[in-house]
Amino acid sequence: MSDSSASSLATFLSRHSRLFVLTGAGMSTDSGIPDYRDEQGAWKRSPPMTHQAFMHSDTARRRYWARSLVGFQALSEARPGRAHRALAALERAGRIEQLVTQNVDGLHQRAGSRRVIDLHGQADVVRCMHCGATQMRHAVHAALARLNPQWTGLEASVGPDGDADLAHDDFGDFSLLSCARCGDGIFKPDVVFFGDSVPRPRVDAAFAALERADAVLVVGSSLMVYSGYRFARRAAELGKPMACINMGRTRADALFSLKVEASAGETLDVALRSLEAAIPAEKLASQALRAST
Repeated sequence: MSDSSASSLATFLSRHSRLFVLTGAGMSTDSGIPDYRDEQGAWKRSPPMTHQAFMHSDTARRRYWARSLVGFQALSEARPGRAHRALAALERAGRIEQLVTQNVDGLHQRAGSRRVIDLHGQADVVRCMHCGATQMRHAVHAALARLNPQWTGLEASVGPDGDADLAHDDFGDFSLLSCARCGDGIFKPDVVFFGDSVPRPRVDAAFAALERADAVLVVGSSLMVYSGYRFARRAAELGKPMACINMGRTRADALFSLKVEASAGETLDVALRSLEAAIPAEKLASQALRAST
């Protein structure tokens, strides 16, 4: 990252005190969670499970839960990185109107951010698709491990959604759980799979926050999926300036007034230090007080 890039971002942050922040998988790579796409925006691995395949195929569900039983530990053990902590600090300083994340890892909240819309849900909750009963995911995994002890010691590389690249191609002997409340409901992580729709109240809340914001900051997202891209497109229609920190191209490159291709954590760290130096401490404290009320 060049000094000029960090300086330009610090200038952008200093000029806009009501940021709409949109984050993606690149936020969490420093936390040990792989991202989905390469610098050209292409898939690095097979696309994730779709909602339709999960709901209509018993084989797909066995495959998903078997691989997740091995791979999800990477998500559950991940800790917030520098980028998460920097955005939490910006929020405490009263400079973030809303943070909208496409990630399901909960790391923004663990870092201290409170104004968060989890656009695609959080992966640590599991929901019965028949009766709506919910359980914490660690309890579901513990039950699956008891049913499938032969799967728990396997090693594999881990994907961005807690998937694992197992050598197995036969998941017929993997036992699934049924909902204890309704008896036969399908358990699914309480997240938006590919091919599913984001719940309308979340989208509406995000668009309302975008209207209130005076600028947009995109961090760690290629915006190749419409779910996130729609906010950049709407911001452009509203004439709101946009900055982006992302390694590689994005779907919205033509819309940004500033693009920084560098590590999100390092870039935000340096920019935040510059911002703090430029704004008197008493003003930051006043902004933080307003943000907490």
